[in-house]
Amino acid sequence: VEKYRPQALSELVSHRDILSTVQRFISEDRLPHLLLYGPPGTGKTSTILACAKQLYREREFGSMVLELNASDDRGIDIVRGPILSFASTRTIFKKGFKLVILDEADAMTQDAQNALRRVIEKFTENTRFCLICNYLSKIIPALQSRCTRFRFGPLTPELMVPRLQHVIQEEG
Repeated sequence: VEKYRPQALSELVSHRDILSTVQRFISEDRLPHLLLYGPPGTGKTSTILACAKQLYREREFGSMVLELNASDDRGIDIVRGPILSFASTRTIFKKGFKLVILDEADAMTQDAQNALRRVIEKFTENTRFCLICNYLSKIIPALQSRCTRFRFGPLTPELMVPRLQHVIQEEG
């Protein structure tokens, strides 16, 4: 899956409306906090990773992007620890903002989500947050209201088959 994950927004095969909106945010340099939700396998993680690759050069990627799978660490300690320390450090040479990607954010506890809300409020000047989840209803309203939400619907076979054929061809 990782070998053939799209690397650029142009390589993604669906959700053109979402992609054009996100592309406009990036080109106007005003990316908001994002909340991407929908069923598994619809391109949520691929979309934000392609955005991050467009925003940051390869050598600055590691220092500007923090990607966490919230299902591994779903408690308040991950918010008070790695997320807080990443968000609170300023970018020295590069103008712009850092990016925190929280995959499977719907697995986070209520306490962790409330702590995250406070971190988002405090560091919104230099850090953008992208929450990714399958179930919007499991994200507290206080977090939802601070993000621009995008719903990723299921992909149609017409969109999937050409991509699968590409993988089959590449792999022989």
